[in-house]
Amino acid sequence: MDSDFGIPRELSPLQLLRSQYQPELPPCLQGTTVRVELGDETTVSEASDSHIIARAFPHTLGQPLAHFLRETAKVSDAHIITQLPSVRVGIVFCGRQAPGGHNVIWGLHEALKVHNAKSTLLGFLGGSEGLFAQKTLEITDEILQTYKNQGGYDLLGRTKDQIRTTEQVNAALKACTDLKLDGLVIIGGVTSNTDAAHLAEFFAEAKCSTKVVGVPVTTNGDLKNQFVEANVGFDTICKVNSQLISNACTDALSAEKYYYFIRLMGRKHSHVALECTLQSHPNMVILGEEVAASKLTIFDISKQICDAVQARAGQDKNHGVILIPEGIIESIPEVYALLKEIHGLLREGVAADNISTQLSPWSSALFEFLPPFIKKQLLLHPESDDSAQLSQIETEKLLAYLVETEMNKRLKEGTYKGKKFNAICHFFGYQARGSLPSKFDCDYAYVLGHICYHILAAGLNGYMATVTNLKSPVNKWKCGAAPITAMMTVKNWSQNANSTSTSIGRPAIHPAMVDLKGKAYELLRQNADKFLMEDLYRNPGPLQYDGPGADAKAVSLCVEDQDYMGRIKKLQEYLDQVRTIVKPGCSQDVLKAALSVMASVTDVLTTISSSSNGGQQTA
Repeated sequence: MDSDFGIPRELSPLQLLRSQYQPELPPCLQGTTVRVELGDETTVSEASDSHIIARAFPHTLGQPLAHFLRETAKVSDAHIITQLPSVRVGIVFCGRQAPGGHNVIWGLHEALKVHNAKSTLLGFLGGSEGLFAQKTLEITDEILQTYKNQGGYDLLGRTKDQIRTTEQVNAALKACTDLKLDGLVIIGGVTSNTDAAHLAEFFAEAKCSTKVVGVPVTTNGDLKNQFVEANVGFDTICKVNSQLISNACTDALSAEKYYYFIRLMGRKHSHVALECTLQSHPNMVILGEEVAASKLTIFDISKQICDAVQARAGQDKNHGVILIPEGIIESIPEVYALLKEIHGLLREGVAADNISTQLSPWSSALFEFLPPFIKKQLLLHPESDDSAQLSQIETEKLLAYLVETEMNKRLKEGTYKGKKFNAICHFFGYQARGSLPSKFDCDYAYVLGHICYHILAAGLNGYMATVTNLKSPVNKWKCGAAPITAMMTVKNWSQNANSTSTSIGRPAIHPAMVDLKGKAYELLRQNADKFLMEDLYRNPGPLQYDGPGADAKAVSLCVEDQDYMGRIKKLQEYLDQVRTIVKPGCSQDVLKAALSVMASVTDVLTTISSSSNGGQQTA
């Protein structure tokens, strides 16, 4: 074992108190018996992708949903597993650190020991690199003691967050084979769980007995679909950021002379920015999804902010707080085109200093217009997925610069009569993701760890641990597992900025966008004008573990009705009732009614399915 990992750490009094908190388990995970009901076979969300995904996943596509049942459940065809042999399981942090990740390990370890004390849990040290190198740490009660309910990933650490190349996949196979692992649990976001699905398929093809399980852990909140309501870490990061934003709001209201431009993490999509707005009520938020949908230019956005500043000055308000998601830079059409050109030239080996001379006329004009600090940041080499280094691009400073320039111009022209515009810029990024996890994330991660064991006990491969009905108390959570292939789509994209030809992508879980037809966004739009003009700042306070805020959950989680797996189960119950009522020997009237109703339902569903191109329906 590396000396840096798994060592006891010194805890503050609050950390020590948190380490003693025991998360609750839903009834379906309690006891020493695994009770699983397998539902219908799954399909893919986009019908047009089905043949491509089928070719990529001949062994793991179409597997059924799994529902884990409480002891009192009356399900005749449930699999009840009482004889549980000892197993060896490996676990690895593949995604970026998120508060609550340690509790997935704790939950899995607890489940292993409850069901068979001879089972072994091995943590891979240093992320996927540690997996490839077979660097392990056996997880014990003693080692876990100072990591329970704690933030960070420092129990095991992480490096690269991908298992993708032939060399990497073969190294993972060798590690699981050499270590005689019955299961491999991969903790991460969309990229890591996509890799988990491909690895599960590879293992099945190679007849490797190791089952691969994914866990949705990412602060970005973008691993959302019909099966996954929330991600471990998102609740914590939004609560921590919301307090910081609220503090800035109070400061702005007190001084009455500053505009705070605050950029938030979240990668390409704006889930963190939306949730923090609903919690803290800043004056304005610019969502990347809005920008993309309306095809707003950088000048359109800066004009929106300028007009808002001018309107507030008309009410003698010369202060405010504006939130900006870090991914907004890739949502602005002309900036995105510029980035694609830059990345293409970098891949061709063009030196950063020479790129400006080789850009197309439109991109060159935009590049030359931008301030020097942004030019330098746009020239950074892209991430492994070809996206820009979003955390390094100071979009908040760019917008503050453009707004200040325009407001000074309006002031000089006499069209703006408020005070001189003053901006203060912040990036709330890495400060939140190492936080002590919220009570929700402690509970959620711990439960997911237990579900991982249940998935392995049921012999399932290529599944993600899931919990639905999360907005309810823990004792009403519904635990299950969904095949990762059912969450996958295939995307086409232009090969370069000047080409209309497209390439077909690798089947993957793609990050979910903020739903501009969803209830969370609707709530924002209902209040946007009041937030802008009335300073309805709201401070949720610091993370709370007792008292009025301890059980608070994300607003965006609570306003949606997302129990997709519960609805699927309810539909199955209705279909079972129909089969019970309409049997050979039933009356002609019953049969005629059933045929009429089913024909009508089939026509409606066929029409809806065709119009959405087989796309996922919102809850």
